[in-house]
Amino acid sequence: MTKIYYFSATGNSLWSARKIAQIITASNPAEICELFNIGIEAQQKDIMIEADAVILVFPSYAYGMPIIVRNFVKNAVFKTSYFAGLVTYGTTPRGTLGGMMRILRKKGIGKMYFDKIPAVENYLAIFGTQKPETIDTRCEMQEKATEEAARSIIERKENKVSTFSPLSVFVYLLFRLGAKIFYNFYQISKKCNGCATCEEICPVSAIVMKNGRPHFSFKCEHCQGCINLCPLRAIQFARVRFGSPGYCRPGIKISELKRQ
Repeated sequence: MTKIYYFSATGNSLWSARKIAQIITASNPAEICELFNIGIEAQQKDIMIEADAVILVFPSYAYGMPIIVRNFVKNAVFKTSYFAGLVTYGTTPRGTLGGMMRILRKKGIGKMYFDKIPAVENYLAIFGTQKPETIDTRCEMQEKATEEAARSIIERKENKVSTFSPLSVFVYLLFRLGAKIFYNFYQISKKCNGCATCEEICPVSAIVMKNGRPHFSFKCEHCQGCINLCPLRAIQFARVRFGSPGYCRPGIKISELKRQ
C-alpha cells in the first residue's frame, strides 16, 4: 500500500502525484496506490497515516511549504517505513525540503527520500503569465523529473537535504505573516457572474460565496488558484489585472481541482 498526499492549486502537484501513482502501479500491478487531497485530509482532528510508503507532493511557497502542508506534516502521525517528500517549483524551492526534514526527523521514520520537480511558475502576482513556449518546456522538465522521482521511490532510495537555510527561513516567515492579510487585497470585477468556481477549487476553503460574490477569509494560503482558474478572469491582485491570462496544468481539468 502506497499513499500519496498532494496539495495543488493549478494542477502541477496533482499531475505529478497521479503520474507517480501510474508508474508505481505499472511497475507492480499488485501495488495499491491511493491519492489524498491534503486540503481535505488536514481537516481531520487526528491524522493517522499508515502505509508501506507515504509520498507527499506539494508546491514551494516563498521557499517553504504551504502553511496547510506544514501543519499537516507537523500534526500527522506517520506509521510507515518509507517516506518521500517531493516539491514542485517554478523558480526555486531553496530550503523548502529542508524545512520539511526539520519536522520529519522527529517522527522516527526509517527511510526518507526528498526530490525537487520543476514545473510551470504560476505565481502571477510576481512572475506574471508564462509564455506558451516556457510552459511547454517546463511541462517537459516536470514529466522527466517526475518519472525519475518515481523510479527512485520504487527502488526505495534514501537521501538527506540541508536543514540550514537562513534566507529561506526569513523569506518564508515574511510570507506567512503576509498571508494573514493578503486576502484583504483581492478585488472582484463587475464581470463576475457568481459561478462559484473560485469557491469550489480553493484548496483550503478560504472563499465563500455571499450574494453571488466571492468573499475571501483569513484561511487563504495565497496560492492564487482562484486568479489562475477564474473562467471570466474577474479576480485581481497586485500586478495581476482583470483579464490577465491564467494557468492550469495541461492534462488537468479545472473540474479535477474542485474539492469533492
